Amino acid sequence: MNDMTPPQKSLPKDWETDQEVRWCPGCGDYAILKAVQRTMPEIGARPENTVFVSGIGCSSRFPYYMETYGFHTIHGRAPAVATGVKLANPELDVWIITGDGDALSIGGNHTMHLLRRNLNCQVLLFNNEIYGLTKGQYSPTSRVGTRSPSTPFGSVDRPAAPCAFALGSGARFVARGIDVHKNLPMVLKAAYAHQGAAFIEIFQNCIVYNDDVFAAFTEKANAGNQMWVTHGEPLLFAGGTKGLAMDINRLMLKVVDVTDGDWQGAGVAVHDQTNRGLAHMLVEMPFGAFPMALGVLYDDPAPTFDSAVIAQNKAAAHGKKPDLQKLLSQGQTWMVEKQPHVI
Repeated sequence: MNDMTPPQKSLPKDWETDQEVRWCPGCGDYAILKAVQRTMPEIGARPENTVFVSGIGCSSRFPYYMETYGFHTIHGRAPAVATGVKLANPELDVWIITGDGDALSIGGNHTMHLLRRNLNCQVLLFNNEIYGLTKGQYSPTSRVGTRSPSTPFGSVDRPAAPCAFALGSGARFVARGIDVHKNLPMVLKAAYAHQGAAFIEIFQNCIVYNDDVFAAFTEKANAGNQMWVTHGEPLLFAGGTKGLAMDINRLMLKVVDVTDGDWQGAGVAVHDQTNRGLAHMLVEMPFGAFPMALGVLYDDPAPTFDSAVIAQNKAAAHGKKPDLQKLLSQGQTWMVEKQPHVI
């Protein structure tokens, strides 16, 4: 028997294609692309075993720039194509790349069903709160008052919250990241390790149509407004001088001051990523009065859709031989023996 040579670990450059990357200069998509390409070797993924599926939008050019298999599909339908890919070959690592408009507007129905079914895949939603590819129309996540070519007097729509949508759809893994932040690869690794549908909202700056919309917590000067959560660690922010505690009377979180690092004395809660109720509170905190919660907010695996389908098909086929002719002729069949009339 010949000895098998284990495959060499890939390098970030092994995930780069020869295609010219075509996003606007300064777009946050560049940073996300580099973060994914750096992360793939670290999680032990293989290009020949990886598929990126996208819909329509600026983010959906992503598959062209990854040296893997890929599908650039139609608006909002990436979850449907990704489901077919995963069921056809469950051994593949399937990543879905989408945007706030692609996933939550025309594709909202498909996104919901992918999450509730719990297909084993990773969903990266690039949220820039605007339709960039079609020249700056307001999107499902645009804030009230957003001025755009389609809302010159300011949008009056109430925005959708991607992570709240994911939790409401039954997602078992929900996380947030920032396009240029050093912690994004950490979030990507956690999503890949999760067995089931892993949903990540990535705040991505659109430098042309919605520049600095997230500056209140993404700029270095405002880093104190970020709260990166870690399972088993206290919910602290602002350099550890503030934290989140449970308001028992109102059944919600509240901000408390932390003196001399005594977070326990201040009653600061500890993050439990398996607590769905806590995850809901974190994603629905109004920013300004509260920090922006980032990192893995919820991670509680459940049986996956693809494993259930495979098990069902295996059970249905047990003890049976494939016979196409028998399948075609079963049920109500008949032979037409009378000759047709001569015309």
